[in-house]
This record gives sequence, C-alpha cells and structure tokens, in this order.
Amino acid sequence: MYKIYLVEDDAALAQALKSAISKWDFEVHCAGNFNDIVGEFQEVEPHIVVMDMMLPFFNGCYWCGQIRRISKVPIVFLSSAADNMNQVMAMSMGADDFIAKPVDTAVLIAKLQAVARRCYEMAEPAAILSHAGVVLDLGGSAVNYEGKTAELTKNEFRILQTLLENKGKIVSRDTLMLKLWQVDSYVEENTLTVNVTRLRKKLSELGVNDFIKTRVGSGYIIEL
Repeated sequence: MYKIYLVEDDAALAQALKSAISKWDFEVHCAGNFNDIVGEFQEVEPHIVVMDMMLPFFNGCYWCGQIRRISKVPIVFLSSAADNMNQVMAMSMGADDFIAKPVDTAVLIAKLQAVARRCYEMAEPAAILSHAGVVLDLGGSAVNYEGKTAELTKNEFRILQTLLENKGKIVSRDTLMLKLWQVDSYVEENTLTVNVTRLRKKLSELGVNDFIKTRVGSGYIIEL
C-alpha cells in the first residue's frame, strides 16, 4: 500500500479526497500543521505528495522546493488557478503533475496510480529515514539538516542508515561491522571507530551535536 501525504487546507475537500483515494489501496495522511509541511512530510515518509497550490503561510511551490531539497518523492499539484503560468511554476519547482480544481477524483486516482506504477513498480520505493530533523535519503549519498547537506562515504552512509533504522535501540559494534563488510572484503575494528568519528564531525558541521551516542561495551544509539 502506497502512502499519500495530502496537503489541502480546505478541510471538507481534504476529507472528501481522502475518502475517495483510500478506496483504491492508498493510505492517506492529511496535513495538519501548514507551518511545518516538511516536518510532517518527514514523519509520514510518503510515496506520493498531493499538494494544493494555495496554502496558509507559504504556497505549494515553496513547500515543493523545500521537499525537493531532501527527497525525490513524486509531487502532484492541485490548483483552482490552472493557467499555464501556474503549471510552469509548479513544474519548475519539481512537481510531477498538475490537476485543475474542481478535482475530478477519477482523474486524480488514475494519475496517482500512474505515478505509483512509473516510480515504484520497477524499483524499490524511494524512501527517507529521519529523526530530529536529520534526513537520510536512501536513494542518494547525503544527509540533510535544516536545508544544509553533507555528502557521506559508503561506510558513513551505512552506519547512519543502520542507526536510524534502529533508533531508540543500541546497535552493537558487531552489527555495524557486518554492514561495513558489505563495502569491503575485510574491515579492521578500528575502521568503525574512525568512520563514526567522521560521521559525527559531518553532523556537527551541519549543526547536529550529540546525535550518535556511545554505549561503552555495547555499541551506539540514536536516542528517541
């Protein structure tokens, strides 16, 4: 089942669309905090975003641009202002499709199904792992925090991915070593310590401190 993040400030329309879309094997999450769309996006981790052009605080193009800084997830726009300029603006910010209001739910569902087939049936769904504003795009090699980005080596990426997948749990050194062996045929134990140190430094340069904690004799943890 694919997750839809529906960003529509008209509560009645949002519920109507949610009801219609949910009947077609989509899990729909409606936006609730229109001042922090990116934060909600990170929590939901959707496969597709459906976003209205006109929103409180900032418009859909702004939020589309912010999401594009951390994810390649498909974004479908809804707008009552369906003139060419708005469509061009939406596409230039990274939108994948544009549907005019009033919304024909049959057209919307058909387009969502087409996007899902195009983006996910031939490949694993693009996804992110996130915690406390730190975002790791599993389709790339970088970590993002508040609009800033740091490129990671394969070892650093695997370490952060494993810790985020197990956030709130201590991950043993042996488990992390096995992850590093996927990159190199043999890895010395000191390699893990060196890579964790470098990863912490890159996170610190982004403004994230004390994100990865050491549990002496046990391993490492990202606390909830």
